[in-house]
Amino acid sequence: MFDRQFFEAPSIEVAPLLLGAILSHTTLEGTVAVRLTEVEAYLGERDPGSHAYRGPGKRNAVMYGEPGHLYTYFTYGMHVCANVTCSPAGTATAVLMRGGDVINGVDLARARRTTSKTDADLARGPARLVVALGITLGEGGADLASPPFELSLPQHPLPFATGPRTGVSGAGGSDDYPWRFWLPGERSVSPYKAHVPKKRV
Repeated sequence: MFDRQFFEAPSIEVAPLLLGAILSHTTLEGTVAVRLTEVEAYLGERDPGSHAYRGPGKRNAVMYGEPGHLYTYFTYGMHVCANVTCSPAGTATAVLMRGGDVINGVDLARARRTTSKTDADLARGPARLVVALGITLGEGGADLASPPFELSLPQHPLPFATGPRTGVSGAGGSDDYPWRFWLPGERSVSPYKAHVPKKRV
């Protein structure tokens, strides 16, 4: 059952409780559902790794809206990533969905993720998760309590591990921000990668 009030807490509180949640997305092709095994919290204007660090703008407007919505963004010029908005309207925090196990619609996820060598790799990483679920950039702002989405929370919190966020530049990716949460032993959890600055030639 979807509980809007659950998402009114800051993302660092919501993130570990989303582990084990099931997100499903229905398109004309069918339905794919993913059980979340890895997430990252971003704490808005207090967080140098957040898209809301410099305040509100056109790109991050969804983050300042009602919690429990989808915040999508384009990264590296080729990938879409998806977040769940948290905190009351007017405060921008969000949880990046980094990885999960496909538990329904495996054949459709395989068709979308033709480069995956194993089913554990279908939604292993934030861009792969989005492709497996068939989420588009244009679905940013969608209410996760309404079709074509359904988000079911786990009945009880699950044991989790925590560490620095992966691939985040500057202080936002340091040990001072251990806001990456994952379910230990899950094959769909992506390996940790520190941010590597681009070399100028």
